Amino acid sequence: MIYLLLFIILFALQLLYFRIANKLNIIDKPNERSSHSRITLRGGGIVFWISVLIYFVMSGFANPWFFAGLTLISAISFADDITPQSPKLRLVVQFVALMLMCVQWQLFDYSWFFVVLALIVGVGVMNAFNFMDGINGITGGYSMAVVGSFWYINNFEQAFVDNDLIYLVLMSLLVFNFFNFRKKAKCFAGDVGAISIAFIIVFLLGLLIVKTGDFSYIALLLVYGVDSVLTIIHRILLKENITLPHRKHLYQLLANELKFPHLLVSTVYAVLQLWIVYGLMMFRAVSYWYLLVVAVMLSIVYVIVKRKYFHLHKK
Repeated sequence: MIYLLLFIILFALQLLYFRIANKLNIIDKPNERSSHSRITLRGGGIVFWISVLIYFVMSGFANPWFFAGLTLISAISFADDITPQSPKLRLVVQFVALMLMCVQWQLFDYSWFFVVLALIVGVGVMNAFNFMDGINGITGGYSMAVVGSFWYINNFEQAFVDNDLIYLVLMSLLVFNFFNFRKKAKCFAGDVGAISIAFIIVFLLGLLIVKTGDFSYIALLLVYGVDSVLTIIHRILLKENITLPHRKHLYQLLANELKFPHLLVSTVYAVLQLWIVYGLMMFRAVSYWYLLVVAVMLSIVYVIVKRKYFHLHKK
């Protein structure tokens, strides 16, 4: 009953945000880089931060450094959804928020190398989620697959976090998907949604790796990782400014140029990630080899599809 009540509260708060966004004109207008054609409410992903706020209070203020970092990064991202903020300022805030996360992980008890690695990977994942948030359902669907995988690992493989945190984040994703995982989305996640859910996922992944010492769990982000990294490499080869918006991700090629339905592309990305996690559980004894083989296979598919259909791309 408590979970049902919390779900209803999150749903009601999402509706309340819609009224506020409508009043303040927090909207996403389509442009030549967009994969949508309708004016849509932006920032619906604020429900992810709200879910962690509820957990923070219910748990007696557990993981305070993590929550402080999440709040800081959600605030600057939400401000960017309303009025564009300086990229340098956003990057500085991201690093500060990740430093707070490293404190929560107690990563400073280890070598400085791991802190630097965590900062680089953390910034990369957050910006990857932001760049990948371009079609209906992809952020919500993919995040459901990843957070659901954390739930499975936490309950059947290796306990590493309070289940209530996972449950509340999953509930917030269900609420968001109700309004976003549809042909005509009621809202988009916005920077606040894409960045905050990425921050939450990085926190859970870091906890798991610190607990187990097993870096092969990076496979939980492999689909997004391959698309993001290879797209950056592709844009560098094209001599483009990789910080500018674009439509060159594989998922964008599938949705825009090849005209696959947005929800189909989003579902494929989520289901493919779930299958990769399933394989990781099956091949635990050779998990690093599994990670390498799957990464190579995904990369080959990416290159084949891009080489065959990229000529259809329109700037």
